[in-house]
Amino acid sequence: MILLSSFLHLRPRRCGPFAGLGRGPGPAAGSRRALRVLVDMDGVLADFEGGFLKKFRARYPDKPYIALEDRRGFWVSEQYGRLGPELSEKAISIWESKNFFIELDPLPGAVEAVKQMANLADTDVFICTSPIKKYRYCPYEKYAWVEKHFGPEFLEQIVLTRDKTVVSADLLIDDRPDITGAELKPSWEHVLFTACHNKHLQLKPPSRRLQSWTDDWKAILDSKRLPPGQAT
Repeated sequence: MILLSSFLHLRPRRCGPFAGLGRGPGPAAGSRRALRVLVDMDGVLADFEGGFLKKFRARYPDKPYIALEDRRGFWVSEQYGRLGPELSEKAISIWESKNFFIELDPLPGAVEAVKQMANLADTDVFICTSPIKKYRYCPYEKYAWVEKHFGPEFLEQIVLTRDKTVVSADLLIDDRPDITGAELKPSWEHVLFTACHNKHLQLKPPSRRLQSWTDDWKAILDSKRLPPGQAT
């Protein structure tokens, strides 16, 4: 139970060569506590949709495919299954294959933005990502992808979980519209990151979007910060 509690409450290590990583000196007594931000990986940092479509068309050149502008719904395999019953399994076979995750390109501006975010004062940033159930390649490649694009220091900031609701944070930036799990009321506010499959959705207030990494993500973080003296 002690180990589980430590994991779920994500106590960051304040060491290493990154002056930031949100891991500078801890807040002084009476100052505001660090803002904790969870950033999803696939579809937020890594171009899952573009990488999938490229490999699907290369492996199955004679099969129908769904252009990115026509994607609807979070689950790729479900939309492909509506094109043909065998296409769902073919779609799944793409991301279950070796080198799928490690070869994904970063989304424009993602690496630079998250590095800036991690170097902000009083800010702890974690990459919170859900591995697929066929785990032969996926978990390793997710770690390798982070090391490749963010450096080995950022490996301390990875959270692999199938249920993001049990992870304690202030913000979760994620492209999945409906995030559910064991916690009915997660501690974080979900900010929907715009992707090809969710851009048509109309969000009801107070739900918010981050359109891209050129959008003003700093303003979203600042809106969640407690003023000095109100640390919890």
